[in-house]
Amino acid sequence: MRFDFTFGGFESSAHISRRIPSIAEIAADAGGGFFRPLIVCDEHTTAVADALCGSVPLPRWVLRAGEANKNWAAVEGILRTAREAGLGRDGLFIGVGGGVASDLCAFAASIYMRGCGLALISTSLLGMVDASLGGKTGFDLFGAKNLAGTFYPARHVYLPLESLASLPAGEWKSGMAELIKTAVLAGDDLFSALEDLAGTVPAGAFDSGFPPGFAAALLTGNAERLSGCVGRAVELKGRIVEADPRETGSERMLLNLGHTFAHALESSAGLGALSHGEAVAWGLVRSCELGRVLGITPRGRAERIRGLVSRYGYETAAPHPLMGDVNAFITALGDDKKKKSGALTFIVPDEARARPWTAATEPDRETIRRILEGAVSF
Repeated sequence: MRFDFTFGGFESSAHISRRIPSIAEIAADAGGGFFRPLIVCDEHTTAVADALCGSVPLPRWVLRAGEANKNWAAVEGILRTAREAGLGRDGLFIGVGGGVASDLCAFAASIYMRGCGLALISTSLLGMVDASLGGKTGFDLFGAKNLAGTFYPARHVYLPLESLASLPAGEWKSGMAELIKTAVLAGDDLFSALEDLAGTVPAGAFDSGFPPGFAAALLTGNAERLSGCVGRAVELKGRIVEADPRETGSERMLLNLGHTFAHALESSAGLGALSHGEAVAWGLVRSCELGRVLGITPRGRAERIRGLVSRYGYETAAPHPLMGDVNAFITALGDDKKKKSGALTFIVPDEARARPWTAATEPDRETIRRILEGAVSF
């Protein structure tokens, strides 16, 4: 399955397949114009990088895994390795891993010699349905999530479903949250598919961690259904980004559903204390609460969204156990990249998709505080 997009003049193709591509296939897709590759992977994807390279010794930088290592030091390591390997502007950075590896590799590629070739192999569900597609790159700075970044779409993005078989429960949860968010925007077909998929998961599996072999069994028994969900999410995100590649309008902003709350939670809890997906799931429920207060989100829709979030084992209550002091959380909200003229914009579900809402007054900010303190419910 392949989807072709154009993001602000950049052509980008997403390839969904069962297996990991070979270096020869990546070189062929690159058209032969990039002849010196650099592999960027993390500690958990070195085996994938080994399989990719085969017997060909290629320069490689191995990232320390986890959000806590998504920093400038990691970017500098990638750039130093590229320079020492003699890569020029015709070099090809190949990112192998999940969201952190994709963001860091893509950012480094975007600034190395003012931009060189980029391909991404996404090995996590989160990376497949969100981080690897659309061109957003970045790293955490001064304690703020993705404060530094660029727009730089990969020419080719590879989504090998076989890599999901070994994902731990936490990584499935992180990616599933982005799938649920996308389903809220996509319509009932994807949402219903995720409800059906949830029915195949034993109660409590996501809370306690998968039993041995469960992830592989889930993929084997639901390969076609999961492939369809990933494909639908990729297609929806790609078409949204095509319409608004640099988030200058309101269309791409919809993809931030749940993220304003989520990024502040990640920052206030300490980057890396919980996964991005867990934060997004919690933020999605807060967005539903905000929508109910504003009269934008119908009760039945809010309850259905919260029900699915809960079914996959996410925390839904406010305040979040890791949130800490509400004032620190509100300070973290102030670092949100989507703030304009001092006002924060939240995305809230409506009857069909979602819409932006800006907290511009003191009563608006008091409503947000009440939601964070758990004083608001459906």
